[in-house]
Amino acid sequence: MAGETSWIIPYLDNATREPREFDSCLELGEESDKEVTAVSVDSILPDELLERIIAYLPIASIFRAGCVCKRWHEIVTSKRFLWNLSHVLPQKPWYFMFTSFDEPTGYAYDPILRKWYGIELPCIDTSNWFIASSCGLVCFMDNNNRSELFVCNPITKIYKKLEGPPGSDFSEYSALAISVNRASQSYTVAIVKSKEVPENFSQSVLSIHIYNSEDETWVTSLTEVLIGWRGGDESVMCNGVLYFLVYSTGAGHPENRHALVAYNITNHSSQRSLAKSFIPISCPLTCGRLMNLKEKLVMVGGLGKRDRPDIIKGIGIWVLNNGKWDELARVPHKFFQGFGELDDVFASSGTDDLIYIQSYGASALLTYDMNHKHWRWSQKCPVTKRFPLQLFTGFCFEPRLEIAP
Repeated sequence: MAGETSWIIPYLDNATREPREFDSCLELGEESDKEVTAVSVDSILPDELLERIIAYLPIASIFRAGCVCKRWHEIVTSKRFLWNLSHVLPQKPWYFMFTSFDEPTGYAYDPILRKWYGIELPCIDTSNWFIASSCGLVCFMDNNNRSELFVCNPITKIYKKLEGPPGSDFSEYSALAISVNRASQSYTVAIVKSKEVPENFSQSVLSIHIYNSEDETWVTSLTEVLIGWRGGDESVMCNGVLYFLVYSTGAGHPENRHALVAYNITNHSSQRSLAKSFIPISCPLTCGRLMNLKEKLVMVGGLGKRDRPDIIKGIGIWVLNNGKWDELARVPHKFFQGFGELDDVFASSGTDDLIYIQSYGASALLTYDMNHKHWRWSQKCPVTKRFPLQLFTGFCFEPRLEIAP
């Protein structure tokens, strides 16, 4: 298919590849029969300098570099090279797209080279999982009994299975978040669970469970009864704070159907009641998607009509500043129309300075560059529908080689 590239990890599949011979190249304007002295850059650069140069390449180019010759293969698989990678700028996030089918296969979009790569996730057996990502790691939680947890690097396919929070019952709603410390490469996983109080649908028991990879333990840091609100499936961590959306269980006004809760993970002992820490969302939303962009909380939301909040009329982007929402952008009408019959909910995720927005009903993928304020369609994804009502979804992650769970 056009745009499709199979994903091959060079240090797994090319260990026995023999070095290639390099052809001599003439400088522009030189005649072909003129005698020149060809100097191979590869032969004069020391390993340390070559490592640093390669480390600044896009991740896909690093894979290709490992296939050039035996020396380059040894360089990109060395521990020193992985250490260099941890000190370069973050990679542009890739977007993994798949359909609501029983096979956890799909395609990852590289925004730098504008290509799609076929990828199979190594640790899950269906596509119906809760997913969160941070700094090269992706966390998966099954949607059936909410007890199976994996942390995985989708590029190297290294993964680790985590035991679920002890003593936690099944919940109607769950939200998953992960945060990776780039310096120590340790990570924190947070699960927000919400369960309806028996015989009182307007109340719900909300609990927060925190996992720390350094001591490999779970802590249930909070349990509280919310009146008139329930949890959902959206959460993210920024600067030691866990943010998650809650949803009104009563009639209320259309603009009060969503609210944001901020929970300080690093100093949870001083956390006041969740009900008193709500950050209101004044405009009516059809849905909200939370993401961490350079330790700033950003929300992409479907704008609902005042009189009919379930009808989407546009998509907006907001950033949280000092407890208040500042609108950054709205999807231009020509791009909004490009989704076709856009549902009132959609998939959206982002990291660094790039945001992805994808309709559940089609494989169209829209990107927004926060720095340049630029909207752009991705290349067409090779994934196709197998039946008319099949849905698409996806998530973004930062492609990295040196991060492991």
